[in-house]
Amino acid sequence: MSDPTITPWYKQFWPWFLLGLLFSSIVVSTTFAVLSIKSYDGMVVQEDYYEHGKAINVIFAKQEQARALNLSAELRIDPLTSDIVVDLAGDARPDKLYLDLIFPTEDDRDQSFVLEHVREGRYITQGPDNLRYRWYLQLQPEQGDESEWRLIGEARFPDENTIALLPGGRSENE
Repeated sequence: MSDPTITPWYKQFWPWFLLGLLFSSIVVSTTFAVLSIKSYDGMVVQEDYYEHGKAINVIFAKQEQARALNLSAELRIDPLTSDIVVDLAGDARPDKLYLDLIFPTEDDRDQSFVLEHVREGRYITQGPDNLRYRWYLQLQPEQGDESEWRLIGEARFPDENTIALLPGGRSENE
């Protein structure tokens, strides 16, 4: 009988295959851990949940006031001149309107505009150039939380259609 030669373990395939799997999983998990630490995004952190919860009732009251005044608005952004034109319908005609464009995920991209009353419910201001992506819209007669009513809407730009702003509800492009 012939004696088969026994090769040492380090010349075998399977130990190196199993060690390769182990080391590759260590490298991949370490890479993901480093990437998750370096690319921290603070969008998720919110420390004052209770205060935001109390503010919801104030927001609902503003929307109910807008509904009681029969308010609605149509917003259009001219693609050539970037003029923002708002036609306000209802029982209120303030001298100025404040429009907030709120980007859903990055608060540093939010923009605010003051619209001047030019005639019979029409308000106008100069808007941003090259507006893109999805935005939440808020229209109110005063800046900040002290306004008595608020109209809200949602739009995806660039859009040449009019956008309906309504009290307390998501609006679709017309």
